[in-house]
Amino acid sequence: MEPLKPMLLTTLKKYSFSQFTKDVIAGIIVAIIALPLSIALALASGVGPEQGIYTAIVAGFVISALGGSQVQIAGPTAAFATIVAGIVATNGMDGLAIATVIAGILLMLMGIFRLGGLIKFIPFTITTGFTAGIAVTIAIGQLKDFCGVTYPAGMATVETIDKLGAFCAGLTTASISAIVIGLICLAVQIIMPKITEKIPGSLVAVIVGILLVKFTPLKANTIGDLYTLSNALPSFRLPSLTFDSIRAGFSNGVTIAVLAAIESLLSCVVADGMIGGKHRSNMELVAQGAGNVASALFGGIPATGAIARTAANIKNGGRSPIAGMVHAVVLTLVLVVLMPYASWIPMPTIASILFMVAYNMSGWRTFAHLVRTSPKSDIAVLVLTFLLTVIFDLVVAIEVGMLLTCLLFIRRTSNEFSFRAWKRADEVKEDDAELLRDIPRFVSVYEISGPLFFGAADQIAKIAVNPETRVLILRMRSVPSLDITAMNALSALVVRLKKENITVILSHVNAQPMKAMKKAGFVDEIGPENFSSHIEDAILRAESIIK
Repeated sequence: MEPLKPMLLTTLKKYSFSQFTKDVIAGIIVAIIALPLSIALALASGVGPEQGIYTAIVAGFVISALGGSQVQIAGPTAAFATIVAGIVATNGMDGLAIATVIAGILLMLMGIFRLGGLIKFIPFTITTGFTAGIAVTIAIGQLKDFCGVTYPAGMATVETIDKLGAFCAGLTTASISAIVIGLICLAVQIIMPKITEKIPGSLVAVIVGILLVKFTPLKANTIGDLYTLSNALPSFRLPSLTFDSIRAGFSNGVTIAVLAAIESLLSCVVADGMIGGKHRSNMELVAQGAGNVASALFGGIPATGAIARTAANIKNGGRSPIAGMVHAVVLTLVLVVLMPYASWIPMPTIASILFMVAYNMSGWRTFAHLVRTSPKSDIAVLVLTFLLTVIFDLVVAIEVGMLLTCLLFIRRTSNEFSFRAWKRADEVKEDDAELLRDIPRFVSVYEISGPLFFGAADQIAKIAVNPETRVLILRMRSVPSLDITAMNALSALVVRLKKENITVILSHVNAQPMKAMKKAGFVDEIGPENFSSHIEDAILRAESIIK
């Protein structure tokens, strides 16, 4: 069992000054990348730009210090944007803080009770579907600012479909200047990686956007036109707690916790592949929980491991949690010194940054590959999860996706169950391949294959014997598992056959089914002597009963 020990303590044992230098450089570069993203994601989440910086500072530092990954960089991510925006619109900042604290507590409990491994049970089709859905919702939410559109007064704009409707209704108010600024900033972000990867395209886009508004005839709303900015350091603030607010925040907290767990552990897995390392999933969940609680109490929003920033950290030499902590410290200095200048950033520039975020997280190539190559049932789960995320929300998408996946799994597994009656020598042709061995005339043998569970329990009742049978042998060497529903069906079969004076013998019962039978009293019901370890022994036992 992996220890609940922060990776920081492990990496410091063999830490060197040269690695410290690399971590500092990586931390500074990641902070530069995180700055425009944190502001953009905060605005997409319906909160002020400084809330994004607070999250990257507080949660980023705590999660790096306590985390189970040596290279994970945490902060606000696109996955939370639409969820947070909905919570803020409905319950305000206090409601968001309460939901985030609840999520943090749940994450810590998941780590403490060693539930980190359960994340692997969420199918790839569901994570791909809702990730692509979140990308689409982010893109739809940014159409307004990218095009300089004003929503018509009185129209609901909380849900994604509502935003799309309001955008279409207000399309006549679109600004050519805003569209031009947005397109130029978008082009900068597409071109910059081809020139150099050392300077973040989003940062260059911010500078270009400011210059366009300041020194050309192109005009558009800026952050300062819509928000009041503060360069104050994050301060402790306890949200107003009532029973109703906690109850209202619980379901949102569960959603945030599940998404944070999935996102952070996926990021850890990607990072492990890049550095050849191994993260501690349970410790990472504890750190994510602590980071989210701290973020909420210091004015931030939900946070989790960010794959893009983590990858940037690795590529620039970061190999210990020190890099993530440096990233948080640098962002603190930026907040104090440069935050007032963030008011100059045009909203179309922010929208263009989020368009790139949405594109990069959409995984459309993976989505298209799954549609081309997967079984129809998996495609149904993928597409349904995607559509539900866009049309409704992430909670509905995951719930329905998991339910459909479980039903399809049950169906597939039940189809794997089969039983086949052996034939005696006098019942088959000489060249029949099904001739297995010579069985006594008054004995019937059934070969059972596949898991015996509730989805296949009804098949047991279909086992039939001919009128002259006195002993039924059930060969169970290919039955890996047995549940109580199938156990009851077996008991009913034995009771029915006893009334016909037919003895049941079980051959080659595997460990788990045997354990279940003993616990249910089934072994005593048919007698331990009627359990054989091999089919030859079962046939000898049947012959002795007949004699």
